[in-house]
Amino acid sequence: MTPAVSFQKVSRHFGSVRAVDAVDLEIAPSEFFAMLGPSGSGKTTCLRLIAGFEQPTAGHIEIFGESADGVPPYRRNVNTVFQDYALFPHLNVLDNVAYGLMVKGAGKAERLAAAEEALKLVQLPGYGGRRPGQLSGGQRQRVALARALVNRPKVLLLDEPLGALDLKLRENMQEELKTLQKALGITFVFVTHDQGEALSMADRVAVFNEGRIVQVGTPNDIYQHPRSRFVADFVGSSNVVPPDFVQRYCGQRRWGSLRPEAIRIARETSGDGVTARVVSTAYHGSSTRVAVEADGLRLNVTVPAGAPLPGEGETVVLTFNRDQLHLMEDGA
Repeated sequence: MTPAVSFQKVSRHFGSVRAVDAVDLEIAPSEFFAMLGPSGSGKTTCLRLIAGFEQPTAGHIEIFGESADGVPPYRRNVNTVFQDYALFPHLNVLDNVAYGLMVKGAGKAERLAAAEEALKLVQLPGYGGRRPGQLSGGQRQRVALARALVNRPKVLLLDEPLGALDLKLRENMQEELKTLQKALGITFVFVTHDQGEALSMADRVAVFNEGRIVQVGTPNDIYQHPRSRFVADFVGSSNVVPPDFVQRYCGQRRWGSLRPEAIRIARETSGDGVTARVVSTAYHGSSTRVAVEADGLRLNVTVPAGAPLPGEGETVVLTFNRDQLHLMEDGA
């Protein structure tokens, strides 16, 4: 099967800065693919390389088997949805959505009919006569999405499109984007620094750091089986434990990842387990995050809502199943 997007040893340098450094990547047709990483990790530059807003310093990019080398953005069968929406304030919603078709030379009746259909896709039928300034943030985001979809791109690029929305609306839009992608069958490439968004929406996730992809896999693989200390800490804020700790409890001298929800707290200070002192607690609604010190380490433990909580300064025992202590690659 021909990949929707293929990166072959792609680099993009800005002077001495290696924004993207020899990236190899294949994204499958109809896949919801997330690029995840901190600011400056190279994920947005990779998106811009797919869109044609940047050209590689080295390497080769293909989109559905066709070379993208030197091809300008308007000749690529891709569209981009930006965080800031980039809507024209002087045009109504319908004309905003139809704008790309107008640039391509479509007739007025054809482009307005297509724009109406695109608005229905994003659940905004009847909003065509309004101006962007009359819409909420979530509605403007839907208009930006409709404007990208009206051109029927083979690949839709989403550059942190939910970053400006409040939490509840962002969660609703995550569900709607995933449903829409499944219905349309278009390849979605989604850039985010929010690991919760990536894990909940994507079929696969690429984790970026310092211009390189450090791990690619399903959300479950990335979360449960991080290959490196960076991935373990960045995705889900795991407890990264050193070789001494791992050797003591698993017999192997390797770095390990122990998720906060895998640890249980017992008030009794006897029996098999790790003795720890409670440092602080932080209420998160559905759970409470308990920070403890054990064996010279600072560990976080997730306690479900309703479970008894220890007090700060109290001595407790931590227990966990040994198979939940994930061993990472040597030297990672």
